[in-house]
Amino acid sequence: MIYRRKVYKLASGMVNEFNQHFNDTLLPVQLKHGARLIGRWKTSSDEEAVEIFAIWEYDSYEEYEIIEGKVRSDEPHIKRVQEWFAQMGGREKLKGSFFKIDQDFLESTLTNESTIILK
Repeated sequence: MIYRRKVYKLASGMVNEFNQHFNDTLLPVQLKHGARLIGRWKTSSDEEAVEIFAIWEYDSYEEYEIIEGKVRSDEPHIKRVQEWFAQMGGREKLKGSFFKIDQDFLESTLTNESTIILK
């Protein structure tokens, strides 16, 4: 298994719009093409910025690449994203609200894939 951590640092005033965009547009297309969402959380970085991150699970990095290729070539999805950008005032305007977007990949350090529950 491999895990992708996708991190967004954005203006506090954009949280509701971005959460709606994630739930209505980004999440459904990822699930449609086989990505598995582990969870999505937010932390307040300061009064003006919030960090939102999601953890996604894939069987391998190769599977991630296949799924991401399908997402990026999904024409109805591309149209919905472009419509959201337009509704929000365009990509350039959004650059002032999204301070950082990053992702990295995590691999388990456990010796087996079983879940460990501590009591």
